[in-house]
Amino acid sequence: MNLLVLVVAISSASALYSSSDDVVELTASNFNREVIQSDGLVLVEFYAPWCGHCQQLAPEWKKAATALKGVVKIAAVNADEHQSLGGQYQIQGFPTIKVFGANKNSPSDYQGGRNADSIVDTALSKLKSLVQDRLKGRGGSGGRSSGGGKSGGGSADDVIELTDSNFEKLVLDSDDMWMVEFFAPWCGHCKNLAPHWQSAASEMKGKVKFGALDATVHSVMANRYGVRGYPSIKMFPSGKKDGEAMEYDGGRTSSDIVSWATEKLAENLPPPEVVQILSQDTIKENCEEKQLCVVAVLPHILDCQSKCRNNYIKILKDMGVKYKKQPWGWVWTEAGQQMQLEEALGMGGFGYPAMAAVNTRKQVFVLLKRPFSSDGINEYLRDLSYGKGSPVPLKDSKVATIEKTEAWDGKDGELPVEEDIDLSDIDLDDGKDEL
Repeated sequence: MNLLVLVVAISSASALYSSSDDVVELTASNFNREVIQSDGLVLVEFYAPWCGHCQQLAPEWKKAATALKGVVKIAAVNADEHQSLGGQYQIQGFPTIKVFGANKNSPSDYQGGRNADSIVDTALSKLKSLVQDRLKGRGGSGGRSSGGGKSGGGSADDVIELTDSNFEKLVLDSDDMWMVEFFAPWCGHCKNLAPHWQSAASEMKGKVKFGALDATVHSVMANRYGVRGYPSIKMFPSGKKDGEAMEYDGGRTSSDIVSWATEKLAENLPPPEVVQILSQDTIKENCEEKQLCVVAVLPHILDCQSKCRNNYIKILKDMGVKYKKQPWGWVWTEAGQQMQLEEALGMGGFGYPAMAAVNTRKQVFVLLKRPFSSDGINEYLRDLSYGKGSPVPLKDSKVATIEKTEAWDGKDGELPVEEDIDLSDIDLDDGKDEL
């Protein structure tokens, strides 16, 4: 069994497919061209090279790709290497197979078996449905326009019309990330960009808002943001905005725009919370759906008072910011509160603070053996992100039963006060009868 299941970033050399296979390798740069703009049916596998089920599926996926060559496109995305694509389609586990039919912006989940025969049968059934829909006039061309290599598809309603009067309310007062095109109606480059902008807006709907402002009419905002040529594209980050915008420096195809916006969206994600373990729900909510869960056991409050504990929690928060692009959970507990968890993670004899990174799905962990410091933890997490480390199976193949506990009140610990004993209230009987 390959225990390197904690890998979250693996080089392309570890990919399960190569150029010699009939499986189309997808990346952020070619996904739009190969899938979204395709006229036909496309089956896409989202996989991770370390995933055992993915490794078992690979030969069957290749066999199906060869059988369906020229009929149905069989493709694959290394979602560890191209995390933006995995996030775009809410991929939670591997392998996940999506079927891109008539509406490429709304793929369906593959529900068939994981062998070549089942894959081929499902693909042909979906293809037949696609053809029948086209006969009845319900099918589309898969999102590609008729000429010039322009991207079509999407809805014009997904691009919001901006003006001098609504710009501040819609964009600057919004918590959403915005991509805004400043254009001129007579501009040829703007006309070429329009279908790509529309397609990207539909593809990123619900994640990033896309707007367009006619700078020849609404010159106040155009001047405010220094627009001198057309089209000019500006990005306004998510969260509170100070009025500043970032210049777009990507390509002008919809796939280029989506890839750039997805990367910037990830950079603007809020850092993960560092959560105290209070019950089994803490593990369920912060660890079970994550690729890794970073578990810290901090010293007892009597051994490390509030200032000391907050310093450790700050280190955890700083590391959460540094690795916020990684789909990791961050939790902590006090030494002695969750003894079963400590035992499951082999923390006996190491002292506190201690840390382990856990993969709850594979039931393995890697213990921190470096100093519990910013540098030590950073080196440890960096190694994990590159697949280094020696995973160990959890004791009894489970995380542990979590005891319910009260949240820390943020205060220093206090020793229990011993009650004074009033000897006058005690009847001292010497055991002898009175005469």
